Amino acid sequence: MAAAVSLLDDLASPAEGRLATLDYLLELPVSELRDRYARAKTPRLTDVDGDLRGRMLAWPMLDGHPVAQGALRAFAGSSPFPWRGKSFRGDPARGDGINRVLSDRLRLFRFETFIARSRAGDFDALQLDYDRPGNPPVIRSIKDEIRELEPGVWLGQAYLQTGGRDHLWLYFALARP
Repeated sequence: MAAAVSLLDDLASPAEGRLATLDYLLELPVSELRDRYARAKTPRLTDVDGDLRGRMLAWPMLDGHPVAQGALRAFAGSSPFPWRGKSFRGDPARGDGINRVLSDRLRLFRFETFIARSRAGDFDALQLDYDRPGNPPVIRSIKDEIRELEPGVWLGQAYLQTGGRDHLWLYFALARP
């Protein structure tokens, strides 16, 4: 993370640093995102309260396809990308949230939040469970989880449940604006 820290040191405000960290994470290979996720810490639900800026980072299934991965990463880092982030609320034990899409006003796909064992290893993560009434069936099969890289920056994994199994679908990041 030394490169990100030196990047942050040159910026004027913590918010600018956090948003620059999202751009930095967008450039990392899937293997590095996986390693950073495992080394990150488990956040408290109250740490993520409010509106967080989001960035899609990488799709592990495309790791052997650099052209497709590069095109999706370029789109994910551009202003027309439809996902804006997530908004959270809750207490120390359980909470909920929703995604912001196209603008900060359009909120879709509610989720519940709680701390539980990660799908990625022998550690806990903040879980986001989309199996809620009103969500379309494909959205209900998504299980996200996040871990804290540094104060105000979280790295996430999104899993798609199919055939009774969890499949790592993508990496994303969130930052406090």
